[in-house]
Amino acid sequence: MNKLTRAPSLTSAGLLQPRTAERYLALDVLRGMTIALMIVVNNPGSWGSIYAPFKHAAWHGFTITDLVFPSFLFVVGNAMSFSMRKFEKQTNGVFLRKVLKRTVLIFLIGLFLNLFPFVKWSPENEIVLKDFTAVRILGVLQRIALCYFIASLVVRYLKYNGAMIFGVVTLLGYWAVMYFFGDPADPYSLEGNAALKFDRMFLPEENTYKGFGIPFDPEGLLSTLPATVNVIAGYFAGLFIQKQGNNLRTVFKLNLAGAVLVAVALVWDIYFPINKPIWTSSYVLHSIGLSLIILGTLMFIMEVAGYVKWSYFFEAFGKNPLFIFAFATLVIKLLNFIRIGDISLQKWLYEHLFLTWSEGKTASLLFALSYMLVMWLIGFWMDKKKIYVKV
Repeated sequence: MNKLTRAPSLTSAGLLQPRTAERYLALDVLRGMTIALMIVVNNPGSWGSIYAPFKHAAWHGFTITDLVFPSFLFVVGNAMSFSMRKFEKQTNGVFLRKVLKRTVLIFLIGLFLNLFPFVKWSPENEIVLKDFTAVRILGVLQRIALCYFIASLVVRYLKYNGAMIFGVVTLLGYWAVMYFFGDPADPYSLEGNAALKFDRMFLPEENTYKGFGIPFDPEGLLSTLPATVNVIAGYFAGLFIQKQGNNLRTVFKLNLAGAVLVAVALVWDIYFPINKPIWTSSYVLHSIGLSLIILGTLMFIMEVAGYVKWSYFFEAFGKNPLFIFAFATLVIKLLNFIRIGDISLQKWLYEHLFLTWSEGKTASLLFALSYMLVMWLIGFWMDKKKIYVKV
């Protein structure tokens, strides 16, 4: 994040929110809903007390939480359908410099978040410097950066038809790679999937996510390719809306397309299971379909029926999405690092402000909702002050 502005005409997180005359409110709201839910699912009071919908599926399967990340990528593509217009009359050199700059900045911000706060508590209760050589290289923002970069190149140089072919070939090709190069006994298992084998050729185990019990990164290199299709689909949806307009016919077509993709995904799930950690092709279609349905529904409520008063809560998140996501990550990491006695400040707040009058999963969810509301207040203040963070 290299620039703070107070100019109303400047954008919020450049790649995620273009400012053009054709911007539609549903995009801001969908982006804001995604950020709000992302903060809630990432910050429970206790990871041992979470309601099922706010958990990722353990492996195969799908929950509402599994829709958050692909929806964010979908919105990135939506915004690209506006921002790419600025590049149409620019040279390839200018285009590549700007796209590469954004890609590198977002990737480095993600790497910074993985390293923060740079120190940790040792077993002897001493503060020691982290081992920077063991930092996780990939992550959520890193995947966003890579998907944005690949999708930008695809829509710039392959154009509409080429991008469509790229998406189809990528999903079918990924299925083939996962099937033929995975473990013959179970090619889609945690230990036997081809994405794991591919990533191990390039990523040292010490720099890989360990949350699955073995070194395996759900934001790995190979699975970034099908994830790029979520961005491209959002780009197509944005172009379609710009061409068709904000009307009932557009809403109907978006919802119909979404329903068809969900149906195809559920059939494909029989052969290539819906799975977020390895970002299967059926998962891509399922998440795109649901994103289209949600976007179409938002358009109907706000831009066809005209019910917009409720939407500002999510707009406040949508105006500074990248900043709020990064800031929420930084603050919770600080709360977990700072100690009061033998426990972290985060745990102390949870025990003294929530467990004293509630319990279990309810208390954990209330902590997450409260944390999300604190982040909303920051987004609200920034919007009122016309402060937008630009990458």
